Amino acid sequence: MNKFFAALFAVAFATATFAAAEPPAVIKLKAKQGGITFTHKEHQDRIKNCKACHATDEGGKIEGFQPNINKDKTHALCQTCHKKEVAANKASKAPTKCDGCHKKGT
Repeated sequence: MNKFFAALFAVAFATATFAAAEPPAVIKLKAKQGGITFTHKEHQDRIKNCKACHATDEGGKIEGFQPNINKDKTHALCQTCHKKEVAANKASKAPTKCDGCHKKGT
């Protein structure tokens, strides 16, 4: 399964980095706890700082996602950001519980 994630992100981010193309609008990740649907545009519009996730302002590699998925690093990155957003804005819809991102049957 880690090879699937690595291939998915390699294709998604290689396209954005090397071809200067827009990243995929939606990235679907499979996980035992339920699939995750990541909407790049929604996150990009909220964060406005590529380096919050990516190594550079141009996008590209995200630590913990490449070359292999590291569950602890990916959870730390995503959950930390979501919790900060909710702490700063109680009306935020950033999910902070497992089932907020992980959807069974996807």
